[in-house]
Amino acid sequence: MADPAARTAPRSVTAGMMWAMTHIARRMYELLEPICLVTYFADECNEELAGLGHRTYWDGYFASRAAPLGRVPAQVVHAAFYSFADGEVARHIPSAWETIPPEASVAARERGSAASLRRILGEELVGSPGLLRAADLTTKAATTAPTEGRVMYAGMRTLPVPSDPVARLWHSATMLREHRGDGHVAALVGARIGGTESHVLSALDQGIFPPESFGRIHHLPKKRLAAVMDGLRERGLVDTEGHFTDAGRETKQRIEALTDELAAPPYDALSPAELDELATRLEPITATLVAAGSQ
Repeated sequence: MADPAARTAPRSVTAGMMWAMTHIARRMYELLEPICLVTYFADECNEELAGLGHRTYWDGYFASRAAPLGRVPAQVVHAAFYSFADGEVARHIPSAWETIPPEASVAARERGSAASLRRILGEELVGSPGLLRAADLTTKAATTAPTEGRVMYAGMRTLPVPSDPVARLWHSATMLREHRGDGHVAALVGARIGGTESHVLSALDQGIFPPESFGRIHHLPKKRLAAVMDGLRERGLVDTEGHFTDAGRETKQRIEALTDELAAPPYDALSPAELDELATRLEPITATLVAAGSQ
C-alpha cells in the first residue's frame, strides 16, 4: 500500500502554489487597476472621444471599449461586458459606430488615457527607468496568456502594442484588466450570478446600503431592482432587509477567489525576480495615481 504521506504531499504543494498564484494575481490587480481607471475617471479620454463626435460619455465608452471586438451587434457586446442591464448596450451600439469608425475610437481612448497618465505622474516618473521597466514587464505578462475563453482579452490582443512607454504601460495594464474581467464573468456565470446581481453583491461588499443606491444600478427601474433583490432573497443570499446573509457573503468571497485564480496565468511568464521587480517598479506609479484618484 502506498504511503499516505506520499499521496497527500503533492496536494499540499499544489495548494501552496495555488495560494501563491492567486496572491500574485490580487497584488497585480491592486497595482495595475489605478493605471486603467484614468480611462474612466480622468478628463482626457472623454475629451478625445467627444472630439471625434461621440455625443455622450457612454457613447464613447461603449464605442471604444468594444472596438477591439469589431463591428459586432449589441447582443454580442452585452454578452461580453456582462454587467450591464438589458437594453443599455443597444442604446449605444451600433449607432456609436455609424459615423465614427471603431478604430478611431479605440485610438482616441489610448491617446487620452496616456495623456492622463503623463499629466498625473509628472515628468520625473514618466521619464524614469522604472516606468520603462514596468511597461516592459507588464507587456511581457499581458501578451503571453492563452486567449481561449477570453473574449475581451482576445480582442485587445489583436491591437498593436504601442511603442511609447506610457501608452504601452496603459495598454498592457488594460489587456490584463480585460483578461481578469473575462475570468470574473466566468466565475459569476458559474455561481449563477447575473450582471445586475453582481453589482448588488459588490455594493454590499463595499458597505453600500441600500445596495440599490449603488452608482452602477441606481438608475435602473425600481421594478427591475426589486425583482433582482427578490431573486437574491429567494436564493438566501440577502436577508429581508437587503443585507448579506452568511451564504451571500460566502458566495461573493468564492467568486473573488476564483477570479484571482483565473487571473493568474499571465504572470506565469514572469520569473519570481521579475514579479518582485514589477511590483517594486509599479508601487510609486500606483501610489501617485491613487493619491490623485486616477483623475
